[in-house]
Amino acid sequence: MAENQVLFFQLVLGLQSAAWMMLGKVANPMTGKVERNIEGAKLNIDLLLMLQEKTKGNLAGEEEEFLANAIQQLQLNYVDEVKKAESAPEVSTGEEKKDKKGSAA
Repeated sequence: MAENQVLFFQLVLGLQSAAWMMLGKVANPMTGKVERNIEGAKLNIDLLLMLQEKTKGNLAGEEEEFLANAIQQLQLNYVDEVKKAESAPEVSTGEEKKDKKGSAA
């Protein structure tokens, strides 16, 4: 396998791994905790989509398939996580929002 091909796979895997972590599907290796950052996951998916668009016609079949599969898996899981977030009841903190004058809104 050529060095550039290895680097390509590492780039895709890095973006994919970060997105999985931000979707809350795997634990953060630094903290050991599962954390969710849907906006961050979307950014990583968008980066992979941009990479796919910019490399169209310049990838080997194996590279193209690997990238497309990574994007598809992430997009399906992203939609699932967004739906979960939308259907989850909001957690009350027990504090009412206050306007600038300090009265409850």
